[in-house]
Amino acid sequence: MERRIGEAFLRQLHANLPISEDVITQYYIEQHMQNLAQYAQLQEPLQSIIVVDNPEINAFAAPGGIIGINLGLLLYAQNVHEYSSVVAHEFAHISQRHFARGIEEQQAASVPMLASMIAALLVGAAGGSEAGMAALSAAQAAGQSNQLRFSRERESEADRVGLNTMRRANLDPQAMSRMFERMQNAYRFTSRPPEFLLTHPLSETRISDVRNQAREFFSDDPENGSRKWPDQLEYQLVRMRAQQHFSKNPQADVFNYREKLEQTPDNAALQYALALALSKTNEHDEALALMRKLEGKISSRIFFQASLAELLIAAEELTGAQSLLAQQLNLYPDNFPLAMMYARALVADEQYDDAEIVLETQSKLRPTDTHIWFLLAETAGLASNITGVHLARAEYFYLHGALHRAIQHLEYAQRLVRKSNPLLETKLAQRIQDLRTYIRMQNS
Repeated sequence: MERRIGEAFLRQLHANLPISEDVITQYYIEQHMQNLAQYAQLQEPLQSIIVVDNPEINAFAAPGGIIGINLGLLLYAQNVHEYSSVVAHEFAHISQRHFARGIEEQQAASVPMLASMIAALLVGAAGGSEAGMAALSAAQAAGQSNQLRFSRERESEADRVGLNTMRRANLDPQAMSRMFERMQNAYRFTSRPPEFLLTHPLSETRISDVRNQAREFFSDDPENGSRKWPDQLEYQLVRMRAQQHFSKNPQADVFNYREKLEQTPDNAALQYALALALSKTNEHDEALALMRKLEGKISSRIFFQASLAELLIAAEELTGAQSLLAQQLNLYPDNFPLAMMYARALVADEQYDDAEIVLETQSKLRPTDTHIWFLLAETAGLASNITGVHLARAEYFYLHGALHRAIQHLEYAQRLVRKSNPLLETKLAQRIQDLRTYIRMQNS
């Protein structure tokens, strides 16, 4: 049941919230969460990691191993320790099965109640999104979204479990109390706090408990209490990407980053940010020169090469971008950000057939990634593969919960392959039948 609820929630989320299309940021967040998950008490692997294109602070977890953050969390968490503390807290909600325990306590799992719970999950994920909130006005009007608000007891439990995850992962446990305290102070006098504080209410007692528990970790070894916890460069680079994404004045960014670099000329994060800003203002030569100087400083080779390729594509140096990415994909076959950048370079160079092949492979590796299905449909169209357009759009609409539109595109594809590919026609007929059965079950 948890998996079914998670799948339904995921479709609602895709339909109502803007999902980030930054493959480099997505790659970092996935790698970070998969690494941190090793130290959590998760009984099953994470199924979906969602990055919402929203500047407000928020993070959320849903049954079935679904976890997500808003890009705004990257803007607010000052270092990887503070960011990890929020992620570890959300892992705890999943590992302790707070959602399932809430259902059991209410001793009711009727379809209407589950639907309202999915709606409440989406409200929590929306982070103030007008589109998301409007889409759920009926559920809110029914007053049922509060059923999914975590109790203070469960919040405290998630804090305790999350802190232990931080400790096992060799991250600063004191970062959680700092993060919570700063959020509370920043929004103390606002009329509407961010969604994270609405669904995860903070109190002085809760913050104090988190701080005291972190101190207890160091009671056996007092020297650890004064330990300096190093930050992670890649996290700061992702923060810079988020800042650039929401910036509306790249010229001003270039000026500000240059000014800051005069004071700290060896700051790799500022150099990276300046390179991104220069690329946006079409100063490509300087942007590429800055980025190339960062080779060796950025520990993740994939992160660096994907970033360099991104600037090469922006500079319309498509041959260089394709050569670089083909070489890297030989080392890291089918790697997500490298493959997506390669597809982007091929499309920009009007090599649509080759780009379609790359995206088809990614769609099989990441079947729930709506961005890939959207790009695949567009690229198939440019490659004059009409059947491929309908197949990709069918998956795209399915993942958005628009099942009737998915069936419509499957029927279009079925008619196109009826004579040329009987095996595919049979598979499409079965897929259509499965979706219709699913719709009947939903309506019953």
